[in-house]
Amino acid sequence: MKKNGSLETGRAILGAFIVAFLLKLFLFDFMIVEGHSMTPALKPGSVLFVDKLAYGLRLPWSNTYLFWWSQPRQGDIVVFYTPSGEMAVKRCAELTGRHRFIALGDNSLQSYDSRAYGPIPVHNIIGKVLGM
Repeated sequence: MKKNGSLETGRAILGAFIVAFLLKLFLFDFMIVEGHSMTPALKPGSVLFVDKLAYGLRLPWSNTYLFWWSQPRQGDIVVFYTPSGEMAVKRCAELTGRHRFIALGDNSLQSYDSRAYGPIPVHNIIGKVLGM
């Protein structure tokens, strides 16, 4: 009996890990703010809740969206990949056409953003910051 109970417990734990992994992969993520580019809105060390489904369904580990149902709006704080491949958190200042957006940090003196690297393709967006 004890062996069977341990096996069931192990399966339950493994199942919980798989579900958590899939949720993190496709639906949402938690991230910690590094740097001062978004102060005072986001302080270093703040934990962010990122909605990965805010704009569409994205394939993990790629810049490919299978479906789009929304575009970032001016003022949205988004997590995205910069042209050099680094992950960044900035505010969407404006859309330039349907396929690019201007990303600006709230702290312009300490922000490496679209002023330096230009508009970002919307398919580089990982998700929208919902809370902290």
